[in-house]
Formats: sequence, C-alpha cells, structure tokens
Amino acid sequence: MNITERTIQVIRNRIRSVPDYPSPGVVFRDITPLMEDGPSLHAAVDALAEATRSLDYDRVISAEARGFVFGTALAYRSRKGLVLARKPGKLPREVISVSYELEYGTDSLEVHADAIPPGTRVLVADDLLATGGTARAMCELVEKSGGSVAGCAFLIELGFLEGRKKLLAGYDVISLINYHDPAAE
Repeated sequence: MNITERTIQVIRNRIRSVPDYPSPGVVFRDITPLMEDGPSLHAAVDALAEATRSLDYDRVISAEARGFVFGTALAYRSRKGLVLARKPGKLPREVISVSYELEYGTDSLEVHADAIPPGTRVLVADDLLATGGTARAMCELVEKSGGSVAGCAFLIELGFLEGRKKLLAGYDVISLINYHDPAAE
C-alpha cells in the first residue's frame, strides 16, 4: 500500500476542528468522527501501518485513552505485542513509573515492570503529538525498562507546539497529519 494524498485527505476530512475548546483560543482536533467512520478509521490505521512498516520493532507502547486505539491496531497489524502505558494506580502488578510536565503541573505514566524485557525494540504510538510530554514519558518508560525506542508514530502532530523537540534526537518521528498553524483547518 502506498500512502497517497487522497488517503491523507480522507483522514484529514474526518478530523473535526473545535474552536475554543478546552479553552479560548485553542482549536481542538477531534478524532472521534474519524473513529466513528469505519472506512476512515481503516484508512488511518492502514496509513500508520504503512508509514511504520520499515521500522524494526518487537512491541508497541501506547498511552490511554485514544492512543490505545491506534496502538492496538498497529500491534495487531504487525503481529507484535502491546504495552499499555497507564495513569498511576491502574495496573495490578509491580510497575515502572515516569513523571512528566503538563502545561499546569505534572502527571505520570506506568507500565508493568516486566512488560518490556531488556533489549526489546518498541514503537511509541499515539493519536497526537502536541507538546511532547506524553510521548517523551513513553520513550523514557521504554528506556528505563531496558528497551530501545524504534520510532514514534502519531496520527496528528501539532507542529506549532514543537513537541518533536522534547523527543530525544535520533528517534524516527512519523506523523500522518501535521498542523503547522494553530488556526488551520
């Protein structure tokens, strides 16, 4: 499969721009219309799978909640395992935890301590790369576990927020849709 401009346009057309949400001046990129439309969701998953096909990885890590949608689909398509990065207190066994900065405060993500064996190559997958905090935390979880980051894949990148800069140099970063202008449709 080849990712065509038509495919990208199909995906882009199903991303709804919601002005002034969650606060004035912010344009929220709502992917629920894309997820509700079977052919569009299929196109998005196929395009992400194609974009990451050349990466060598053993597992996929995704953060809750929307990241689970794309992480699960990529893991399934590539026949790889899935590592769930959860908010604190959601996993029942011993965990590895990483804290990261939010716009106002901090948050944490956790994985089971045995989810990423040393030497495992892991694809970081999420719906959105914004400021880079969540993606960076997932990369840190991989490395803290003894694994290595094979690459990072996102449906959407808010390029104007420069989240790529939070990711360590050397990571392959793939995004299907990049909004360089905060007000652009």
